[in-house]
Amino acid sequence: MPPEKPSRRPQGSSPPPPRKSAGGYKGEKPRYDSKRSTSKGGKSRHDGDTPRHDGQPSSYRGGGKSRYGSHKRHSSGKPNYDRQSRGGPSAAPKPVIKAQQAGPHPDSQTQEDSDLIYGRHAVEAALQNHRPLNRVWVNARIRYDPRFLSLIDEAKASGAVIDEVDTQRLNQVTAGANHQGIAAQAASHDYLDIDVLIEQALASARLPVILAADGITDPHNLGAIIRTAEALGAQGIVIPQRRAVGITSTVAKVAAGALEHFSVSRVVNLKRALESLKEKGFWIYGLSATGSQPVHRTHFDRPTVIVVGAEGSGLSLTVQQSCDQLISIPLKGAVPSLNASVATGMALYEIYRHQWVAQQQISSLQNQKQNSINKQGPALPLNQSELESLS
Repeated sequence: MPPEKPSRRPQGSSPPPPRKSAGGYKGEKPRYDSKRSTSKGGKSRHDGDTPRHDGQPSSYRGGGKSRYGSHKRHSSGKPNYDRQSRGGPSAAPKPVIKAQQAGPHPDSQTQEDSDLIYGRHAVEAALQNHRPLNRVWVNARIRYDPRFLSLIDEAKASGAVIDEVDTQRLNQVTAGANHQGIAAQAASHDYLDIDVLIEQALASARLPVILAADGITDPHNLGAIIRTAEALGAQGIVIPQRRAVGITSTVAKVAAGALEHFSVSRVVNLKRALESLKEKGFWIYGLSATGSQPVHRTHFDRPTVIVVGAEGSGLSLTVQQSCDQLISIPLKGAVPSLNASVATGMALYEIYRHQWVAQQQISSLQNQKQNSINKQGPALPLNQSELESLS
C-alpha cells in the first residue's frame, strides 16, 4: 500500500466536505430523497415514467402534457420554434406589429368633392385656368420660381391656402408620387352632360371628333389618351361610370394639363350615349384588332366618334353592335396588339391626316384659281378717247 501523501491543508482550517461516492455522500444524507436515485443501478429518475425522447408525453411539466404540444422539438437536427406551440396548445399567438407605411398625412386626405393634382404641368395648367383650389403644397424652389410666383400669388388672393413645405411633407401628401415639388387640392372634375358635349363639339368644328372609352381601368392609359386627343384637336371624350376609371389625380398628372382644355362626359350607359351621338349625325368607328377595314383606308368625312376598348378584352359585344364600322390598325410584328393609348393616338393622327390632306387640296385648288386670274390680268379701264367714242 503506497504511503499517504501529506495534507496541504493549513492547520486550524475546517475539514472539507465529504467526497461523493457511488452510494451517495459519506456521513451525509444524499441530495435526492429515496424516490430518486442518482445511481445507474438504482431506480430511474423518472420514477417509472417513459422518457419524453421516446415519443410519449412526459409528466415532467404540465400534468402529463408535453410542453411542445404535438410538434417535435427537433426537426432535421434543428429546433422547431413554432410560436403557436411554444407556450402550449392553449397559448395564444403573439400579435405581430407591422411597421406603419408612409402615406398621406391625415389633413391631406381629399374628400369626395375634392381631388389632388400634382406635378408642375398639371398644377400650372390649373393655376392658369383659375381652377378653384383649396390648398397648395409647394417647396421653396418652386414657390419663388418666376414661372409659378405670380400664379401662386393669384391663387392665394383667391382664397387658397399656400403651404411652403419640404420634400418629405410632399411625399406624404401625394403618397410617394412624382410630385415634382408642387401639389394642390382642387374641386373634383366637372363632368359635362353628354348633350352639352355634343353641342359644343358641333359648334367648334366642321368635322368634330369625340372619343369613347369602353372599360379602360388604367389611369395612365386614360391620361395619355386625353393628352394625345387634346393635342391633336379632338373635342372631348365619353367615359362610363361603372367598370372604368374616372378622372383621378393620376389621370390629371399623366394628362399634363390637358384636362383644363378638354371636355369629359361621364355616362351611366355607354351604348345609350353612342345612340345619342348617332342621332346628332356622328359616325361611330370601333377600334378592334379584328376590324375588316384598315384605318388608313377609311374616309373620315363626317363627324366622328372613335371607340377604344381596354387592353386584353377590347370592345365589349354590346358596344361593337353599336358601332357603324369596326376599323383596325395593321400590324406586321410578332406582338398581336397595341397599348390602348398608343392605338388611340395612331387612329386620331390618321383621322386628322385625312383632314389635313383635304384642306391642302382645297388650298391648292384655290391657289391655282388665283394664279389663273393673275395671269389673265384684270380688265383695263377705258381712256378718254374711248369714252368719247362710246358716248
